[in-house]
Amino acid sequence: MNSLRIFFVGGWTSYRALFGWLSPWILVPTFIIEPIFQVLFFASIGRNAGVGSASFFLIGNAVQYASIPCVFAMGNTIGGERDAHTLALLLAAPARRIPLFLGRALPVIVNGFAVTVLTLVVGSLVLGVHLPVSCWLPLLATVAVSSFACTGLGLATAGVALRVRETAVLSNIAFGVLLIFCGVNVPLSALPGPMAAVAGWLPLTHGIAAARELAAGASWSSVRGLVAAEAGIGLAYVVLGLALLAYFESESRRRATLELA
Repeated sequence: MNSLRIFFVGGWTSYRALFGWLSPWILVPTFIIEPIFQVLFFASIGRNAGVGSASFFLIGNAVQYASIPCVFAMGNTIGGERDAHTLALLLAAPARRIPLFLGRALPVIVNGFAVTVLTLVVGSLVLGVHLPVSCWLPLLATVAVSSFACTGLGLATAGVALRVRETAVLSNIAFGVLLIFCGVNVPLSALPGPMAAVAGWLPLTHGIAAARELAAGASWSSVRGLVAAEAGIGLAYVVLGLALLAYFESESRRRATLELA
């Protein structure tokens, strides 16, 4: 029961605490205006270059933009606590680490899911992209799994954040890697072989591919393998993130460098 309270109440309280110093209005440019303009930017480039379709750029960028809340918010789980000088208190608490950190991930997954869905709806209206009604339910499930997988990567960056000073730089690097490697604006078949190989181990790659097939009219049964691969990759990153958090916490205690990274 105590672990459930830490998971749900602690995670929600941590998310709400962001707005103790951050105005909720920052959500408008960050989670509404920016993703839509990213979609329009790349769709315009693709149209002028005569490559891809509006649907291709809409799906790729809408799903990829879930990485903003999923990666940045999880990285700030550590960075924000350090800046507020509460990181030592957090790690000194007797609370179990798994519900403590996974509880903070849950609101982030919902946030990433909402950003992608809103971008898909508004982007499809602006670009005139028709998404069949029959595709929406499996598409929403795919987006939810993709948000989970990307949050797993964010948890891994949170672990590394115990050893680096500036988490925003680390999160920006992760965002750029996902944008370039995951087939967001360039088909995986057009990427150099090593890049395509790396893409197969990154979150969002399989989710974007599945979402594009669903938007084109494919059935859920034909994309289940891609969605399962996305979920598996996300779970692997969650395990990696928890392992990194445990390892670097132990190292920080041993070296007395918790607040000095």
